[in-house]
Amino acid sequence: MRRFWLSLVLLFVTVNAFAQLPDFTELAEKQGPAVVNVSTTSAPRSSARSGPRVPNVPEDDPFYEFFRRFMPQVPGPREFESQSLGSGFIISADGYVLTNAHVIESADEITVKLNDKREFKAKVIGADRKTDVALLKIDATGLPAVRIGDPSRLKVGEWVVAIGSPFGFESTVTAGIVSAKGRSLPQENFVPFIQTDVAVNPGNSGGPLFNLRGEVVGINSQIYSRTGGFMGLSFAIPIDVAMDIQQQLRTSGKVTRGRIGVGIQPVTREMAESFGLPKAAGALVNAVEPGSPAEKGGLQVSDVILRFDGKPVGSADELVRMVGNTKPGTRISMQVWRAKASRDLTVTIGEMTDDRAAGRAPRRGAPGKPVPDTATLSKLGMTLTDLREEQLKELKVSGGVLVEEAGGVAARAGIRRGDVIVAVNNQSVKSVDHFAQLIGQFEKGRSVALLVRRAGGAIYIPLRIE
Repeated sequence: MRRFWLSLVLLFVTVNAFAQLPDFTELAEKQGPAVVNVSTTSAPRSSARSGPRVPNVPEDDPFYEFFRRFMPQVPGPREFESQSLGSGFIISADGYVLTNAHVIESADEITVKLNDKREFKAKVIGADRKTDVALLKIDATGLPAVRIGDPSRLKVGEWVVAIGSPFGFESTVTAGIVSAKGRSLPQENFVPFIQTDVAVNPGNSGGPLFNLRGEVVGINSQIYSRTGGFMGLSFAIPIDVAMDIQQQLRTSGKVTRGRIGVGIQPVTREMAESFGLPKAAGALVNAVEPGSPAEKGGLQVSDVILRFDGKPVGSADELVRMVGNTKPGTRISMQVWRAKASRDLTVTIGEMTDDRAAGRAPRRGAPGKPVPDTATLSKLGMTLTDLREEQLKELKVSGGVLVEEAGGVAARAGIRRGDVIVAVNNQSVKSVDHFAQLIGQFEKGRSVALLVRRAGGAIYIPLRIE
């Protein structure tokens, strides 16, 4: 009897556990028809193969048989077509399809294959590489379309489902949970990615990410992998970002973004301490472009932007997205932290043009006259020299010191040989002696912010006095 009751309890626990797991069958059945396979073909390209060729000898020539038998007959240049596979989904019954920009990049012909095996040639309405979103159009009506959800309602730990064509296997359904929200990836500042552990592989790109209500909340875009296969880290573009992009592409064929003309970096805990901020938040301005909306609005190097258009700025990446999503010509208010106090500024948003070329690294030229190390500089591990007149003109600065050697505390903080230190906590550096005086004002254990010119750009580096 005891064994019977124990078995009954175990059965109840097992049934209850399975009852709590989600059932994806209805979602896959209803939403699957709106998911498509996207295949592309690029124009043929020549591929020359090295090696001797058979001479152009007539067949009646006495040497023809000799060359045919004994000379290696290497074929000439061959023509190859480039093909790729991806996924997409229908957003309207009249044939508009969303996918990734990288799926259709350099394609000369795009084929969209529906769930019912019908195939259509697709036209590219537009593509935006910065967000990796592309809008296609096929000549069809009465198509099944997805329902658009609200990514802001997603919660970390919530179940999500991907449908796509990994490795060309059409209508593949995989499931997992939301691992994180608002992820920033290198060179992808305009997208707050949704991170999931859904199995996503090559071919899933451009496919939809659904919540359990059957609504699309994202476009599967990237995976993090050392092997090229699934490793539990996949990233989706929030659907609200994608829908805004597709609307602009549909209306004008291009995407317009705002800009204010500043260089920014994250505010670390050490930086916050240096500038007297109560917490590490906002975006630290390390460069202001001459004549830019930022300069006209009064922004200065070392300002920390805390609020943009009334909304708090949590990080530098958030500010990039906020500015980029603002229509050019809009006047917005900004709250900045300057000289340990907040102040309000008004900036008129400009329009972002093509990506600017990276700045040229300043030439160091011949070393300046070394200045004997003070005790303070020795403890920091730096050897500094004053900048010569021609170096000041080239860098377009009125003062600063050149880092000849960096070790110890300075090297650990990120200071490198060849850096030019132009300011300490927003105080301009005039010479090596002046730099030593500025550093000497701070107590041991205190962090200071060094404004450094490097490779044509500028960056703040926090340095703790030891």
